[in-house]
Amino acid sequence: MARKTFKTLEEQIEILRTRGLVITDEEKTKDVLLRENYFFINGYRHLFMKSTKDKNFIPGTTFEELYAMFVFDRRVRNIFFKNLLIVENNIKSLISYQLSKKYGYKEKEYLNPKNFTKDPMKSRQVYDVLNKVKRQIRVNGKQHSATMHYINNYGYIPLWILVKVLSFGIVGELYDILDDTDQMEIAKIYNLDVESLAIYLSILSNYRNLCAHEDILYNHRTQKVIPDTRYHYLLNIDMTDEEYNYGKNDLFSVVIIMKQLLTNNEFREFINEVGYEIDMLEGKTNILPINNFLNKIGFPDNWRDIIELD
Repeated sequence: MARKTFKTLEEQIEILRTRGLVITDEEKTKDVLLRENYFFINGYRHLFMKSTKDKNFIPGTTFEELYAMFVFDRRVRNIFFKNLLIVENNIKSLISYQLSKKYGYKEKEYLNPKNFTKDPMKSRQVYDVLNKVKRQIRVNGKQHSATMHYINNYGYIPLWILVKVLSFGIVGELYDILDDTDQMEIAKIYNLDVESLAIYLSILSNYRNLCAHEDILYNHRTQKVIPDTRYHYLLNIDMTDEEYNYGKNDLFSVVIIMKQLLTNNEFREFINEVGYEIDMLEGKTNILPINNFLNKIGFPDNWRDIIELD
């Protein structure tokens, strides 16, 4: 196996040039590579390659265009992240309200295994998820002022406080093991069926972790796919073998989920912010047509129309 060795800024620039990237301002390029990391910026090169076999850049591609894609991904990732946090907070609030109202506000009450699904196929899952929740209490309960306040003064943590220290992933798993009636109570708030909301939470958790760790966003795909929605139909998204090409497990699937989970005003602001970044990117890239790029990230050409759909 070939070893990866350290490369100076000059050597990094030379590698990019040998692959056909145009670098007009070497000092500025060095500064960007030093601050942002060659490896991270190079992660966007696939968008500008001649083909999957030819790893050289399309003739005329500049470092400024490559860096513009890196900056675009960062800014859009931040937009998605802040809206994912809104959804995360909403789901935590709904679950804590439903369980506290129905079962009580002490851990031994709302975490009683008898409160959860009776499906024998999920009995092990119930055990595992509740153990994860209890582990979060032990590990993180004393690291937050709100949970510490209840532990020290009352000897228990109500669920509406506990959710603060639970990850989005665990909250999604918690929803998945709820009793059927509790799942339906929460899902109907969004006018969704139980199964769709469970899939949505799993996908959003995946993207939330990706955003939190500043991983590449634009080309991410999840293993799970969202069910077909009226938005796929109303946008007349292209199909192959009776399967929609966009909005199933890509970034646009998150947009479709957000359409159903955010308020109208929140969603409109979300789309406007994403649209602004796409417009800015279009003004900075000459080699890659914006529609080609949108399709690569899973956005149909008419993606903005979703903002007006009911």
